[in-house]
Amino acid sequence: MYRRFATACLLVTLAACSSLEFPGVYRLPIDQGNIITSEMVDQLKVGMSRSQVEYVMGTPMVRDTFSPNRWDYIYTLSKPDEPVERHQLTAYFEGDTLVKFTTDVKPTDVKPVEPMPAQNSDGTATDPATVPAPVAE
Repeated sequence: MYRRFATACLLVTLAACSSLEFPGVYRLPIDQGNIITSEMVDQLKVGMSRSQVEYVMGTPMVRDTFSPNRWDYIYTLSKPDEPVERHQLTAYFEGDTLVKFTTDVKPTDVKPVEPMPAQNSDGTATDPATVPAPVAE
């Protein structure tokens, strides 16, 4: 009797440790750490102060006691049935000044702003190539 009970307890314990999942059970995506976006990376500039970097990026995930001039920002997102998404940004300081940063997040492609075409009084665009030059009298 005790042997069967001990065997049943052992099987229940082992089943709890298994990686089998119940079918049809919804699993939530789990994100941890500091979100790192390309817009945030665009705002970082060498020469910023520690407080400016903290304003843009937030409080760093890791402030190493043995390397106080290095801040690490780490972000992970675990979605069911997908590989884990992981991003990292490391900021290096000399004193209070940001001297460099490394990241795997690509900055956005900033395109130069094109000038708006001139408009006539009726709201239609005026193309300078098609408008005749004024004649001097």
